[in-house]
Amino acid sequence: MKPRLNLRRRVSLGRPRRSGSGRRVGAALALTALTLPLTAALGPTAQAATAASACTASRGPYQKQAEKFLGLRVDGRQSASDCRAIRAFQTSHGITPNIGYAGPVTWGVMSLVAQQKAAGHNPNKAGKCPTSRGRIACVDLTRQLSWIQDGSRLVFGPVPIRSGRDGYETRPGAKKIYWRNLHHVSTLYDVPMPYSQFFDGGQAFHSISGSVWSAPGSHGCVNMRDGDAKKYWSLLKTGDDVYVYGRKSGT
Repeated sequence: MKPRLNLRRRVSLGRPRRSGSGRRVGAALALTALTLPLTAALGPTAQAATAASACTASRGPYQKQAEKFLGLRVDGRQSASDCRAIRAFQTSHGITPNIGYAGPVTWGVMSLVAQQKAAGHNPNKAGKCPTSRGRIACVDLTRQLSWIQDGSRLVFGPVPIRSGRDGYETRPGAKKIYWRNLHHVSTLYDVPMPYSQFFDGGQAFHSISGSVWSAPGSHGCVNMRDGDAKKYWSLLKTGDDVYVYGRKSGT
């Protein structure tokens, strides 16, 4: 059995072959607890190119905000250490060009990471994900977070995710996992979708090799880091509930 695709609804998500997704720098890195460095997923050539990128001396429009987020001296001036810290954040979150310029993309990711960190161990504090039906995978599109609950008990997460881009939005509402494929490959995009768990047409939880913070988003799937998708695979089963709510910025 394989998922039924409704191409008129742009179902294939994410990157889904068979239907279906000194103190300053230290402070910067400490704030990336939710991060999987992109360089870990890159080959030697790409890593060398990243290392060779120049660090800019230009001050970005969000310089002060970036300095505050990273725990740097907030003066709105681009120093060499500021650039290194901003660049480290950009590299670990898949932001290009990673030259230490505090532009709108970098600040957007920083703002999102701040919201994700603020969720702490109580991501459902506002009660927006229904928890009266047993085990459920919650997906908050606004904060780009997902977690698994069993009643009021947090089972796993929250973890960062990447949902659908504009025009390929991950559809909100109550769903159920109806098909799982450990080694799924997208027929539309010819890319691997490991640990695929489909819950709405071609939309599924699955892992990606790059950064879950990279723009603009998936083709509808809920993209996850490899370890998180593997954990979801071990905790969820066919028939389990999924609830998607909120709205991703820019969609």
